[in-house]
Amino acid sequence: MNNIFLLYAFPGALLLSLAATGSAKSDGDMALLDSLDRGMWQLRPTGGSAPTTKICLGKSESLTQIQHSGLACEQYFVRSSPNSLTVSYTCAGHGQGLTIIRKETNRIIHIQSQGIRDNAPFSFSAEGRRTGPC
Repeated sequence: MNNIFLLYAFPGALLLSLAATGSAKSDGDMALLDSLDRGMWQLRPTGGSAPTTKICLGKSESLTQIQHSGLACEQYFVRSSPNSLTVSYTCAGHGQGLTIIRKETNRIIHIQSQGIRDNAPFSFSAEGRRTGPC
C-alpha cells in the first residue's frame, strides 16, 4: 500500500514543489548527460524478467524519459552532480515521471524511473551499457 502511495504522491508533490521554486533546465545540469558516450546503448532491467532494450543515444535527454520516448516533455533538473542526476518531467496529456541516473563510467549508467504513462503507473530500474555505434 505504501509503495502505491509513493508512486502516485511523490512525483506529484515533487512537481508542485518545483513549480513553486521555479527550477528549470540549465547548461550545468546537462554535464552528466553530455559526458556519456554516444552510440548504441543496451538497457537491461534489474530485478525483473522484462526484456533488454536498445537505444541509440543521440539526444542524451532521451535517457531521462524512457517511458515517454519521442514526446516533447517539460523537464526540471531537481539535482545534479558529476555522477548523479535527478530529473522530473511532465508530458502534457501523457503523464509525468521522475528519473534518477547514476553514472559509473561514460559507458555504464544505472537508471531508476517511476511515474504515470497514459493514466497507468510505471516503475523500473535498469543498467545501461554502451555497446557500440548506432
